Amino acid sequence: MYNSVEDLIQHPVFYFFSEISKIPRGSGNEKAISDYLVQFAKERHLEVIQDAALNVIIKKPASPGYEHVPTLVIQGHMDMVCEKNQGTVHDFEKDPIQLRIVEDMLYATDTTLGADNGVAVAYALALLDAEDIPHPALEVVITTEEETTMGGALAVDPANFEGKILINIDSEEDHKLLVSSAGGIKTTQILPIVWEEAPKNTMAYSLSVKGLKGGHSGMSIHKGRGNSNKIMGRILAGLADDVPYFLQQINGGAATNAIPRETDAVILAAENSIEKLEAKIQEWNTILQNELKTSDPGVHISLHKVEPEVTNVFSEQTKQKAITSLLLIPNGIQTMSMDIEGLVESSTNLGVVTTTDTELLLESDARSAVKSLKEDIVRRASLVAETLGCSFKTENDYPEWPYNPDSKIRKVFEKVHREKYNKDAEIIAVHAGIECGIFIDKIPGLDAISIGPDMYNVHTPNEHLSIPSTINNWEYFLSVLMEMKSFDWKE
Repeated sequence: MYNSVEDLIQHPVFYFFSEISKIPRGSGNEKAISDYLVQFAKERHLEVIQDAALNVIIKKPASPGYEHVPTLVIQGHMDMVCEKNQGTVHDFEKDPIQLRIVEDMLYATDTTLGADNGVAVAYALALLDAEDIPHPALEVVITTEEETTMGGALAVDPANFEGKILINIDSEEDHKLLVSSAGGIKTTQILPIVWEEAPKNTMAYSLSVKGLKGGHSGMSIHKGRGNSNKIMGRILAGLADDVPYFLQQINGGAATNAIPRETDAVILAAENSIEKLEAKIQEWNTILQNELKTSDPGVHISLHKVEPEVTNVFSEQTKQKAITSLLLIPNGIQTMSMDIEGLVESSTNLGVVTTTDTELLLESDARSAVKSLKEDIVRRASLVAETLGCSFKTENDYPEWPYNPDSKIRKVFEKVHREKYNKDAEIIAVHAGIECGIFIDKIPGLDAISIGPDMYNVHTPNEHLSIPSTINNWEYFLSVLMEMKSFDWKE
């Protein structure tokens, strides 16, 4: 067991993980980390390409004796989801991630860790840096904006690659081989706000939904965790039945691919209705703590007076449209796979709600392993917008990754796992967006697989990475590289 981060970074993988953790790399803020990767390659006299999307491709020739082995593409993404606990002082634009060890797990300090997908970057750099690890010719590609738009992978020029075998290192479960994933698309409903002057003799209150666990909107959608944006819609609708109020803003969630943990609204109510309002909030606490006692026992609804004075509010029609939108926009699991027991086939997550000076934006992340089902989710979401007189847009559409029954790289991983651990690796598919689908779409005949160590609660400030699993998965990865030399690639 490692007792300190200083001890841990003696291992090459964790050394590079620590180095990149010093560099802010939230999605859309990847220039510094991209430049770091370029400089890393130049210092080692490796061929490097940095494209307009800030993707970085680093190439390294085959080790002696590996010249006949097919070129291998190793892939991950450099960006991370930036989430922090409320009250945490951390600027993701400039502050390093503060690493800490708890037992055999690596955590950040009240922020996301960035193991998703810093692990891939660390593995790649450790491999490229080493002089004593045998390997085939390597084409390492580290992409940008995977967590938001998949824009980096979508912008990759396939002409920069010779390899037809891809190992993606963006999986989150050791001893499991990921061979298929869902496609996805971002949808946004745009509700124009009609403002009115705030009525006199009212008090403004901040209404908050907090204490939810959240999680990755693909990997955790089956866990039944509460969505703070949807919960806020229920509360606002319920209050409207009993306590007259005016609505001034709603803001919740940090990313469309994260189940929102916190949502805040500002409401105005008559001064003589505060006791009734507080009683209704307590009722909602009881209701939600009962509903979510297993998935989110920490859920809590709070009400606090707002200072300074609020001067404008939504019109009654805007308020009703906002509440209706929160209630009716599709959310959660839509269909389950009939082929793989327990696998979510299609889902959608109302991840971000934002109030601007002119609009209320409601952003969702739809996923499906079946293209037609993804299109159905989008159609239903667009009908909600159309019915309410809102505009609607889609973006960041990326393809699913279909299972390849004849994958040769899967056979190599299976053989090595059987020999190394005396048991078969588990073959899995996930309900999450993996860049493999984009690369397969760009490079005809590409044979892909995804691996990774055990990590937990990604996209939340409780994200943590298993240290022994990271080391084990690294050693398994190196054993596969060695096996590639003797494998019959022509069979």
